[in-house]
Amino acid sequence: MARALFRNALIAASLAAIATPAPAQIFSDGYEFLKAVRDRDGQKVTDTLNEPGATIVNTRDKATGETALHIVTSRRETVWVRFLLQKGANPNIADRDGTTPLMIATGLGEVEAAEILIKRGAKVDVSNATGETPLIAAIHRRDLPMIKMLLEHGANPDKSDNSGRNARDYAGLMNSNEQLIDALETADTAREAAVRAPQTYGPDL
Repeated sequence: MARALFRNALIAASLAAIATPAPAQIFSDGYEFLKAVRDRDGQKVTDTLNEPGATIVNTRDKATGETALHIVTSRRETVWVRFLLQKGANPNIADRDGTTPLMIATGLGEVEAAEILIKRGAKVDVSNATGETPLIAAIHRRDLPMIKMLLEHGANPDKSDNSGRNARDYAGLMNSNEQLIDALETADTAREAAVRAPQTYGPDL
């Protein structure tokens, strides 16, 4: 009787071990990668991305839609922004609210990070769920350095949000800040000059 009970207990324990995955099996590689980014485990992040054929850099959080690039941009970690982009991070992936890393950088006033993202392919006129573009966000913040940088990289001041207003409209509503309007007018002048400039062909000698 005792042996039978012992044998049944062993069988039950064995079945439980089979049914319950080991801790390493519970979470996906993508989850572990994003956790390492959030935990600032730089060694693990670097080792993961250095693995041959690694494609994990653009993994999205299932709940928020965030990528590693969203996380480091929101933490103002410009070095990591640059590193992830070099490892193939896509700067145009949006989270569940339609927010891209460029929009995060703009909202934080991080001009350097925003410019790095644009130079690595971030779309400067992308809109979030409310239709707000990075330029409109910068206008709302009265962030002149960011506004000038976005305009220099081709941001469209006439692209409207879901309310029907564009960056130029919002700048006009801020009567106390002539610098915003001046920045838009300067960008207009530069664009017009570029259109009128003669097109040349051939090498510079």
